[in-house]
Amino acid sequence: MTAFSMAPLFRQSIGFDRFNDLFESALRNDNGSSYPPYNIEKHGDDHYRIVVAAAGFQDTDLELQVERGVLTVSGGKRENTTENVAYLHQGIAQRAFKLSFRLADHIEVKGAELLNGLLNIDMVRIVPEEAKPKRIPIGNERLALEG
Repeated sequence: MTAFSMAPLFRQSIGFDRFNDLFESALRNDNGSSYPPYNIEKHGDDHYRIVVAAAGFQDTDLELQVERGVLTVSGGKRENTTENVAYLHQGIAQRAFKLSFRLADHIEVKGAELLNGLLNIDMVRIVPEEAKPKRIPIGNERLALEG
């Protein structure tokens, strides 16, 4: 694995050192697993959706958790509740899985719904007033504060 230094980018930015951790985490966790498949969609400026293919799972088999800015989606294999069934071919995978998504600042999970084998997780960006851009006036206001 090749090391990539983010130091040159930090010279012109303030507070973005978390990106270095994010890239390192992505490189470490890229183990090639793509089960279950998922999409990340953007619906408008501040609305996002993750769609996870959860064929064969019920809502009670799935768990969503947000902790420290990381959304974790996990699914567990159910006990076989169908009696007297012998599979001649079992192509629908129901193995356990765990997906993790790092959420950007001010992203909140609003809800989730399992519909037709797809788990839809809706998120929205809610930027508080103090985090919105504000105009800084240039003038003699500093002198008024000092005097």
